[in-house]
This record gives sequence, C-alpha cells and structure tokens, in this order.
Amino acid sequence: MSEETRDRGDGDRGSGDRPSLADQRGVESVYQPAEDSDLLARTARERVEAGDTVLDVGTGSGYVAATLADAGARAVGVDVSPLACREAAANGIPVVRGDLVEPFRADTFDLVAFNPPYLPTPPEQEWDDWMEHALSGGDDGRRLVDPFLETVERVLAPGGEALMLVSSLTDPDAVRAFASEHGLASEQLSSEKHPYEALVVLRFYQD
Repeated sequence: MSEETRDRGDGDRGSGDRPSLADQRGVESVYQPAEDSDLLARTARERVEAGDTVLDVGTGSGYVAATLADAGARAVGVDVSPLACREAAANGIPVVRGDLVEPFRADTFDLVAFNPPYLPTPPEQEWDDWMEHALSGGDDGRRLVDPFLETVERVLAPGGEALMLVSSLTDPDAVRAFASEHGLASEQLSSEKHPYEALVVLRFYQD
C-alpha cells in the first residue's frame, strides 16, 4: 500500500483531465486483498499472541489488521489515502491517516506489518492518483520500502519485529542489505511463486 504523503484532497482523479488509474484499470480506488495481502496476513498471524499491539502500515481495506485482530492482537492501521482510511474504518479497523510510522510513539508495537507498493514503474508510466500510490514502487520498486526500513525501528517495542512483503521484482537481497546498513537483521519467513514473480515475507528485527 502507498504511504507517500501527497496532499491531494479526498478525490481519486489523475492529473488534469486524465481518468484515475482505478478507472482505467476497472478496479477499486482502494487496494483490495490479493495474494500478497493474504501471504503477509497468514505469516503475521502465526507470529502474534493475544494482547500484542500491532500496526498494519498501508492498511488499505484493513485486511491484514483484521486478520491479526482475529488472532487476539490489538491492531491499528495507518494509510495516507483518505479513501483507504474510510474503508478500513468501515471494516471495523481503528485507523490513522499518516505517512508510514510517523504518527506513532516510539517503542509502541510488538509487530509492524507492511505490504508496500513494490511494482517497478518508470516515471513516464506513473499516474497521480491513490491507486497508483498503492501499486507503484518507483523505478526500483523500493520507493517506500527503503523509507520504511529507515524508520520502523523507532516504533518497535523491545523484542518487536517488522514483517514486510516484497517481490522478486524488488530484489529481496538488496532490501535485506539496505536493512542491515540501517541496523536491522533479517530473515525470510515465507514465500510463494506466481507466474511473473515470487512473493516473499521478510522479518526485520534489532540484532
């Protein structure tokens, strides 16, 4: 999900008179659960205990947060999209509108989950609407992956961990190397192969 701060109001239109990416693709304006969301939710659910405090970054419809709440966790979502915040709230998820982990206090969460936008997208193919923010990872697919890894440690409680889904298109090894440069150890927890990519859930923690 996209967490980049773009204060464009509550609409979902493209630049100028162009139709939104959602309209062009015939999809919702809020990212809906798919294979990536499901893999992250299943993997995270195996790691939470009743009473854990968890954060779903880029919550979208609130699917991952709802899955963890069903496991007994105290779950909250965050998303920069006002459309996503409204949908997650309608689905019963406490949600904050904000950029990545910025709205939250230090040492707060036992687990932070993030399904970032990871599709490598050339600038000339970018659309300035909320669905584009939820899908596009920029040139290398890491538009929000790297900022997340630079900031997530601040909000982790002692012994806490961050789980992030990435694609083979995003170069998981490069993601892990970047995390190491910023003081986070990592391991691969789960993976699934799909026709054009492999989806991987990585765990990040204080070494």
